[in-house]
Amino acid sequence: MQVFGLVGNPVGHSLSPPMHEVAYEALGMDARYVTFEPDPDSLADAVRGADALGITGLNVTIPFKQEMLELVDPDPLAARIGAVNTVDFSSDGDVPTGYNTDAGGARRALERHDVTLDGAAAVVVGAGGAGRAVAFALADAGATVHIANRTEATATELANAVAETESVANDAVTAGGLDSLAPTVPDADVLVNATSVGMESDETPIPAELLHANLAVMDAVYSPLETRLLRDATQAGATTVDGAWMLLYQGVEAFDHWTGRDPPVDKMNTALRSRL
Repeated sequence: MQVFGLVGNPVGHSLSPPMHEVAYEALGMDARYVTFEPDPDSLADAVRGADALGITGLNVTIPFKQEMLELVDPDPLAARIGAVNTVDFSSDGDVPTGYNTDAGGARRALERHDVTLDGAAAVVVGAGGAGRAVAFALADAGATVHIANRTEATATELANAVAETESVANDAVTAGGLDSLAPTVPDADVLVNATSVGMESDETPIPAELLHANLAVMDAVYSPLETRLLRDATQAGATTVDGAWMLLYQGVEAFDHWTGRDPPVDKMNTALRSRL
């Protein structure tokens, strides 16, 4: 039996187990997906233990994505983003390989909804872990990216990091505080909320009057599925992409890294949404 899992603290709320286990069942795999909740100061021990026990792969969530970077051999994208959310123990090296599938998850969620990224003008709200992954994903796909964050210095640091990519022009990534939303969102093609605003309360980080019908709006928040931002975007006639799509596709990419097999995306999506 192959064992995969999720390491984080806490992980009791995770929707990953049913999403992955339905894929194992559909493909006839003898595999299980379990959750691990090590003490915050015991991640290195947990990774060594997982390797020793023959665990095939791990997803990584809060608060371990940045720390995991130091315990694996990150692929170039994960190294640029500065965070790892997927670990593959099957590599031949002395340490497991680390990936960041949040970036691919965001890109594929938008593409699933026929959102063109190459040449698009994109605005990302938030410069934390999700914001970093989304900003790199959009820039790599050919979009110009404006990063708006409550702390402008953090947005500027992220913009500078994204602009260091050889394929990204220096003027293709800009940054500002939340007051920069008013002049940028009305002319944007893509808007991504990468903050947690809207998860605990019926709030939105984007004034409704800035939204328009030529905009594609994705909210990384997946609980609730329809946030106030997405309701406002629907009212404005915009294309909307809920956060479960990003969650789905980061899991799909992790599955591919671990198994090299085509995952049953529709079955994984159904299993995920049945728990939301």
